[in-house]
Amino acid sequence: MVQTLPAPAVREPSAGQIIRTNFSDTVVSSLRTFGRSVSMALEAVAGAVSDLVRGKFQWREMFFQAWYFIAVTAFPAILMAIPFGVIVSVQVGNLIHQLGADSLLGATGGLGVIKQGAPMATGLLLGGAGAAAIAADLGARTVREEIDALRVMGINPVHRLVIPRMVAMILVAPLLNILMITVGVLAGYGVAIGAQGVTSGSYWLTFGSFTVAADIFVSLGKSVLFGFLVVIVACQRGLEAKGGPRGVADGVNAAVVLSVVAIVLVNLLITQVTSMFMPVRLA
Repeated sequence: MVQTLPAPAVREPSAGQIIRTNFSDTVVSSLRTFGRSVSMALEAVAGAVSDLVRGKFQWREMFFQAWYFIAVTAFPAILMAIPFGVIVSVQVGNLIHQLGADSLLGATGGLGVIKQGAPMATGLLLGGAGAAAIAADLGARTVREEIDALRVMGINPVHRLVIPRMVAMILVAPLLNILMITVGVLAGYGVAIGAQGVTSGSYWLTFGSFTVAADIFVSLGKSVLFGFLVVIVACQRGLEAKGGPRGVADGVNAAVVLSVVAIVLVNLLITQVTSMFMPVRLA
């Protein structure tokens, strides 16, 4: 008579083990994604320089992408800059009025718009509209296997698609930042002299006394860096899209979220560094 042995008991993983496994997998996946993004950024920068030197840069694609970025961001930038300049002027103006220093409204409003408001709004706008457009375009090309077709033909997708978009974004970002600074400062100026009783001369006097050229350069530099982060993240998520239309949508969402998070963290770091080495002082 054959005796059957009982099957060994299968030990179910505990909730703690499942959480630790998922957490470790998420961390490893995030580090790998970050590494691929850094690799793409280095390849794009080096490739842009080499393409310019060898005369193989995609000028037509770059100008087309730059015009598209301007078309989708210029008007929303104006709509964002006006309320931001008004809010800064109203909120700071109320506090300054209680302290009896109404003449300093031009300095505080100008510094708020130039050093923080304009570059952050530029980055968030590019991270919303620009990143979504880039990730959707490249993601659709990826799921239609156009990217694989380029590789089969010996064409590097980074040189053909990523580098023109990167250069276009880097060129458009400071222009958009200047537009936001102009509109935001003028909106704050209108509220200051119209609703808060500040004279025009005192507003521009304090604005010019506390705002130096270095603040403008820092603002422009931040906008360029934010645009670079946006285009690298969006291209990386678009080129790695998979799973059909659902994968494209997931790539667009990831590109927008990661761009915004990266902009906020980098802005915090730059603000701390500039506050240490470039404190606000009377010009």
